[in-house]
Amino acid sequence: MPIVSAVSINPLADGRQSARALSVRRGVQIMLQDMGFATVPEMTLASGRRADLVALGADGNIVIIEIKSSPEDMMADTKWPGYRDYCDRLFFATLPDVPQHLFPDDCGFIRADAHGAAIVAEAPEHRLTPARRKAVTLRFARFAAERLLAAEWSAGGR
Repeated sequence: MPIVSAVSINPLADGRQSARALSVRRGVQIMLQDMGFATVPEMTLASGRRADLVALGADGNIVIIEIKSSPEDMMADTKWPGYRDYCDRLFFATLPDVPQHLFPDDCGFIRADAHGAAIVAEAPEHRLTPARRKAVTLRFARFAAERLLAAEWSAGGR
């Protein structure tokens, strides 16, 4: 029997994310899992900003995926350039009905729905310094462990 159920409780669907955004997130997580990445959604970075999805590869590569559920969502966002300071690659992910031309050319681009995702444009690499990589990796590990503990406790573990 599992310690927690990801289905019965979802502290990450807190009302700030639309059903469309959650659909994109799920599809991207499926794709990244298949690629060998571990992911955590809604991770707070050292800057205080919250990244939609952070992925950590077995080789230590760190990827941030910024999810946009509509053209309006993309047009209103001005905070995404700061995410580059915390990853090796930065992608945008959206649904098939959102035009690609709205997104910057200097980031990767992913099309997704609740069943999966595909990388349409690869993100340019901008390697983190070793010190920043260590800091982001430690933050990822602690964040994931705290999230797991919170899920366990909310399921009756404490």
